[in-house]
Amino acid sequence: MSSRYFPCTACGAKLTFTPGQHSLSCPYCGVNNPIPEALPDQVAEAVEELDYAAFLAKAVGSEPAIERQTVKCPGCGAASQLAANIAADRCPFCAVPLIASNAYAGRTLRPKAVAPFSIAEQVARQKFRDWMQGLWFAPNALKQAYRAARGLQGIYLPYWTYDSETYTPYQGERGDYYYETESYVENGERKTREVQQTRWSRVSGEVDISFDDVTVPASKSLPRDYLDKLEPWRLNDLQPYREDYLSGFTVEAYQVGLEAGFEAARGRMESEIRSAIHRDIGGDQQRIQTMSPSYREIRFKHILLPIWLSSYQYGGKTWRFLVNGQTGEVQGERPWSAWKIAFAVLGVLLVLGLLMYLRGH
Repeated sequence: MSSRYFPCTACGAKLTFTPGQHSLSCPYCGVNNPIPEALPDQVAEAVEELDYAAFLAKAVGSEPAIERQTVKCPGCGAASQLAANIAADRCPFCAVPLIASNAYAGRTLRPKAVAPFSIAEQVARQKFRDWMQGLWFAPNALKQAYRAARGLQGIYLPYWTYDSETYTPYQGERGDYYYETESYVENGERKTREVQQTRWSRVSGEVDISFDDVTVPASKSLPRDYLDKLEPWRLNDLQPYREDYLSGFTVEAYQVGLEAGFEAARGRMESEIRSAIHRDIGGDQQRIQTMSPSYREIRFKHILLPIWLSSYQYGGKTWRFLVNGQTGEVQGERPWSAWKIAFAVLGVLLVLGLLMYLRGH
């Protein structure tokens, strides 16, 4: 949860951020408390990237940072930041109980920007219901998950974004199709047909690509493939970091450092570089034998992105359902009910048996 307390201007109760609105709302008297609009130059500063090499070279500890009470989950290892008035909670990533007495003071690099939630909780819940209705053979535990009091939680997940200029010399081969006529005999008759062949030739060259805002999750708490499928994010909606947007939501501290994050970003960049080399080689087929990408003018920023998350335990395993808090994109893990599958198979066998019986008579 966010560490600051935002009192209602009408009744003094704790305010929470309202997704889709630029305000904090009171759950008791319903008053909306507007969040001051950031000035254009403040937004520009928030989304401006920092120099990667210069940042790594400067003295450790001089960067803008925040201190929060952080609890590391004994189940999945997620580092959740709890409000000072929270004595106990459940891990939003795996539903294991968390105890605030086990918290430690965590100092982390302060995010430059945050993308506020724009999808309301009730909309995310409806997407959860729609997703479940399309699942066959799901256990009843899954069907009941969204009805639980803590069935869906809003979480701000830490991300790195990277920009880079790249230069990549390569060597490879280009394959061009050509056709040869061959004879064959079919049913005693001689015929001809065209057979495709490939002529390979050696090639070399280089490609230059500029990358902008390659996003890398700084979390290890959720499956990477599910997070990747939540993209794209609307990074144009980023706002300067302020805790008003975090009020009422869980914030995860980053577990993937700046350098490790760039290694992951390089993997994504190299995939695009390979595609660019294939296009540069041309022809009908392409083979890359060597490629040597170099990276320069690397820049980065640390941001928070919103997701709605449901996690629950079933069959000794944690299952998660995720909704992109900006776009509503849905991703989820699902268990299968062995009993429902067994009964379905038994039903099919009984129907087949009955049909065979009727056919025999």
